[in-house]
Amino acid sequence: MDDARDADAPDPASRLAQADDADVTVEVDRIAVDGTYVRVSSIGEPGERAFVLVAGLGIAATYYERLAPHLNENGPVHALDLPGFAGVPHFRGRVTIERFADAVERVIDELGLEDPVLVGHSMGTQVVTEVAARRPDVSDLVLISPVVDSRARSVRQSAFRFLRSTVHEPAAVRWHGITAYVLCGWHWFSKVLPRMIAFPIEDRAAEVQARTLIVRGEHDALVPRDWVRRLARVFPYAVLREVVDGAHSVMHAQADAVARLAVDHVAGRIPDRGVSSLQRVRDDSTSSDLARLGPGDAWLLVKSRFIELFGMARNDDEALEAAKSAHAVAMADGDGVPVDPDDRRAVVDEVAPETRDAR
Repeated sequence: MDDARDADAPDPASRLAQADDADVTVEVDRIAVDGTYVRVSSIGEPGERAFVLVAGLGIAATYYERLAPHLNENGPVHALDLPGFAGVPHFRGRVTIERFADAVERVIDELGLEDPVLVGHSMGTQVVTEVAARRPDVSDLVLISPVVDSRARSVRQSAFRFLRSTVHEPAAVRWHGITAYVLCGWHWFSKVLPRMIAFPIEDRAAEVQARTLIVRGEHDALVPRDWVRRLARVFPYAVLREVVDGAHSVMHAQADAVARLAVDHVAGRIPDRGVSSLQRVRDDSTSSDLARLGPGDAWLLVKSRFIELFGMARNDDEALEAAKSAHAVAMADGDGVPVDPDDRRAVVDEVAPETRDAR
């Protein structure tokens, strides 16, 4: 296995830091689908290529909060809360992965997106693969921690492997997971889980015409190396990367590395050395993001998180917009990214005016 990283590969986080001002305003909208809706959290101005992010089973779009701001150099980023997750009302009747894919297609059509970059994590990889298989016009696909290993398709095996992976997740990821599963509820979770376990992603992969990037974390027991190699061979075109020290939620814990890979994949800058070569990349920056926060931004981060949770529970989109924007402001400070003073003032005054002079 190669342990390599292209030293000349552009870093989207660095490019963002050199921008005049970072966009930290998050807009939340609802798109009606099949008797319920999809909640769409968007950041960035309209552009040539939009990213559409689909999270995993029971998980909120919040899992993408550290990844999304580094993807919007070519257009907006839309992170989706699917029916039944993050406080969104669930479907009525039978639920399938295909039905979730229908919902994502509805979002793409309603937003008028042309050839969006589809990004999925965990169960979200099944959903976006199904969408890409239906839509030959989709040219780029990013699968993060794709499930489920075809040689371990049982609830017991998957649960055991998932628990092994959580040992390597940071505390913030575990907190996100616990709160997201509480909002999802056991009834809906247990209804969707068997569908995820049984879905044969490899069967749909053969129908995908998009260029596909597959990313796994080094310690992701749920998504072992031999599985992603077998899966990659089914896609007409796929490249593999492994993030050192990552686990199942690598797009949150090692967001800078995953963002770099996704942006470079879309730009055609990732060398293809065949699916037998699982090249490794490192992330030496994401883990220190929170450590760079001052007291004011740290409080802004904590307070925005609780406001967001209450907003999900109450289906309060205005509270979610304010909380997500506040989180983006705090993280921009941690990354050393410039933020327009007027945007900062508006966000801070709405969420935590007591921190205005605490930076």
